[in-house]
Amino acid sequence: MTEPADIAGPADIAERALGTDSEDLTEFAEQIADQVRSFLISVRDIAAQPDEDGVDEGLASLPYLLLEVSQLLLAGGRLGAFEDFVPEERFESDAGPDPDLDAMRDRLAVLFEGLDEYAEVFDPYAAPPEITVNRLSDDLTAIANDLVHGLAHYEEGRVIEALWWWQFSYVSTWGAAASAVLRAIQSLIAHDRLEPAHDPETEATDRELVEVAEEVVQRR
Repeated sequence: MTEPADIAGPADIAERALGTDSEDLTEFAEQIADQVRSFLISVRDIAAQPDEDGVDEGLASLPYLLLEVSQLLLAGGRLGAFEDFVPEERFESDAGPDPDLDAMRDRLAVLFEGLDEYAEVFDPYAAPPEITVNRLSDDLTAIANDLVHGLAHYEEGRVIEALWWWQFSYVSTWGAAASAVLRAIQSLIAHDRLEPAHDPETEATDRELVEVAEEVVQRR
């Protein structure tokens, strides 16, 4: 018979799922930092793509964004499942000035022209739920801004403070934003792959067939 002391509690289950324990967070923090860097590099690279005639760069970038946002949310889930991180100091250390990401936001807005705006339920538990209109360019930039702030702490050796910031901002801001962006991207990919492609020649032929059929009907 299993003794009560041998039964794994929620904290034990969470630690096993995270693949680390609360006594040594170095590897855990490194994994989160690696995913943060990967997301930031990918979004910046997508925003920096040159314009090419006849190429829809916005649609072409969606599979990459789908992958990066999904992996980022996995990192966020690991942070959310962990017990609350508490900074060593009472006040947050100065992480330096936040980077100016306005140029990246503007470039993403151009890249996703016609796709940028999407509808989202702000709080599914509100009564009634509030529908908001968001922009992929705004949300991706806001997520990047939150992640960069934590990365500044991490790169200065303030590991606990970085984890605290990433966890806090995941729960309060970027987790919801990334979830909304993921749903929007999934919807765009579904529309692109499941709906028939626009073919002007086929549409012209269809119109001609309709006109012929109408003439036949009128003659009767």
